[in-house]
Amino acid sequence: MILLSIQIFCPAGVAGDITGVCYGRNGNNLPTPADTVALYKTNNIDAIRMYEPFADMLEALRGSGLSVAFGPRNEEIQSLAQDPAAATNFVATWITPYQNDVAIKWITIGNEVFPGEIAPFVAAAIRNVNAALTNSGVTGIAVTTVLAMNALTNSYPPSAATFLPDLTEIMTEISSILSQTNSPLMTNIYPYFAYASDPYHISLDYASFKSDTPVVIDGDLKYTNMFEAMVDGFNAALEKINAGNVVVMVAESGWPTEGNPPYTSVDNAKAYNLGIRTCGGSQRKRTPRRPETPVDVFLFAMFRENQKDGPVEQSFGIFAPDMTPVYDLFCY
Repeated sequence: MILLSIQIFCPAGVAGDITGVCYGRNGNNLPTPADTVALYKTNNIDAIRMYEPFADMLEALRGSGLSVAFGPRNEEIQSLAQDPAAATNFVATWITPYQNDVAIKWITIGNEVFPGEIAPFVAAAIRNVNAALTNSGVTGIAVTTVLAMNALTNSYPPSAATFLPDLTEIMTEISSILSQTNSPLMTNIYPYFAYASDPYHISLDYASFKSDTPVVIDGDLKYTNMFEAMVDGFNAALEKINAGNVVVMVAESGWPTEGNPPYTSVDNAKAYNLGIRTCGGSQRKRTPRRPETPVDVFLFAMFRENQKDGPVEQSFGIFAPDMTPVYDLFCY
């Protein structure tokens, strides 16, 4: 295993400032689970997010100390909602066999299923999985869902953001559950896609943490970067359904290195991910709307995956499949 001694990530400086990295398997040349866990550990990455439970990866994670997020496939959500036995089986299969030595912290019920035909089943699925965890004596796991920006409308300025009208009732119910269980709402935040689709109105500096001065003024709140504005859009939407106490966590965020020049580049990807990192005992900047609340983040993604659709999607990886860094994400 070469280059594992290079310390590309450093520990988060403050409790609650978690920086994880998403782990996908859409590649035919990826490292083994054991080597992958070693790479996470050597680089002091806090957490791993999987898009479904992989038994071999969960085995490799035993005793690693990594915090772990995963959930069922979107196709399984309806059955989890309609059949409590399905939720019991999910917990018995994927949680209890690992609970003593794998730090499972989050179960994600649905990845970007809002809006859509699966969305109405998410709240019941969360309830049933929470009940199954309780009945199994499992504690300390947050059950949540993952939204993309298309769940919001009127997201500029951030204070104007609301959930889509068709989602308001569903999100009110889900947010009530999250509030009761002290669970975060997970979101996928991608300034890259906003910038690449409208570079005339959105500057690279604003999208990639390069601006030192406010770009967006929203009442008394000032935004130097788009990441914080997007997160605060969700915070504002939650306030409008009386769920301002629900914490927003970022389940995915990253920048591709190839496929759509000049917007994709190694320099842009490095600048963006360095803007998110917490280094050298410092804490990640809180958002203007939630200045006291840390924003936990999973970067996307650990590896370049050669079976994803198109060069952009294939090039979000921070590491090549041979475990060498695509670019150095050093902490200074």
